[in-house]
Amino acid sequence: MTSAATRGADPELATPIESMSGHRGRLLAGMAAALVEKGYGAVTIADIARHARVSKRTFYEHFADKQECFLAVYAAASDRLLQLVGEAARPELDWVEQVRAAVHAYLSALQNEPALTRTMLLELQSAGPEALRLRRRGQQDFATLLLDRVAQGVREHPGARPISPAMATAVIGGLNELVLEAVEDGRADRLTDLGPVATDFVRAVLVSPQD
Repeated sequence: MTSAATRGADPELATPIESMSGHRGRLLAGMAAALVEKGYGAVTIADIARHARVSKRTFYEHFADKQECFLAVYAAASDRLLQLVGEAARPELDWVEQVRAAVHAYLSALQNEPALTRTMLLELQSAGPEALRLRRRGQQDFATLLLDRVAQGVREHPGARPISPAMATAVIGGLNELVLEAVEDGRADRLTDLGPVATDFVRAVLVSPQD
C-alpha cells in the first residue's frame, strides 16, 4: 500500500483496513500489503502473517484460508469506495457538479492504491465464484446509490434526468469497464486521466440535454 509519506490529498481505499484494531484488522491490513507485494496468486498464509506480525495460528483463528481473507479485504475496500463516492456527491452541489465530484472520487480513490486496485480487479476471478458474487453485490450497491441520488436529484435539480434500475447498472458497468481497460494497460496510477470521458459519459445519461 502507499506509504503515509507519499499519499495525496484524496482518501484511500485501504484507510479503514489500516485503522482496524485487533488481530482481524491486522490480518486484513497484512493481506492488503501482501497483495501489493506479490499479487493474490502468489500470496501465502505466511506472507499475510508476516505483514500482520502475528502467527499463522492466529490467522486460522479468524479465517479459514487466504481466499476468505482476500474477500474480506475486497469487501472492506468496496464499502470504502461506496462511502467516498456517496460523500463526494453532496446534495447541496449543483447536479452537474455532483456528477463530476462522484466520478473524481471514484477514480482518485482507485488511483491512490494502484497496486491494490490492480490486484482486486485483475485477480478477482482466480479467487473463485464467491469473489465474483461479491463483485456483483458491490456493483449492485453502487447502482442502488446511483438510483437514490438520481431520485433525490430529480426532486431538487431541474437538470437531473430520471433513470431505470437497468440504466443504473449499465452506467456502473460502463465505468468499471473504463477502469478495467486502463488497469490492464498499466495505467492504474493514472486513472484520473479518465475523468473527462467518464464524466461526459455519466453526464450524458444523468443530465438533461439543455444542461
